[in-house]
Amino acid sequence: MPSNFHARAAELHNLAAHAHLAAAAHHGKGDHLSGHEHSRQALEHSAKAYEQSQEAHRESAELAREKE
Repeated sequence: MPSNFHARAAELHNLAAHAHLAAAAHHGKGDHLSGHEHSRQALEHSAKAYEQSQEAHRESAELAREKE
């Protein structure tokens, strides 16, 4: 189960990175409206990735306590 949380967190981190790259490309071309939208998406994905990472950590800690 925890590996699912880790996999989802990794997926969200990758989505955030992609959105950051897209935002930079749009900003570089002077397309600031699209750049801002991609920046907003990147922030959203980063926040969700953080939440998934925290959940994965909690689940891993819980499993470790159960094995003690």
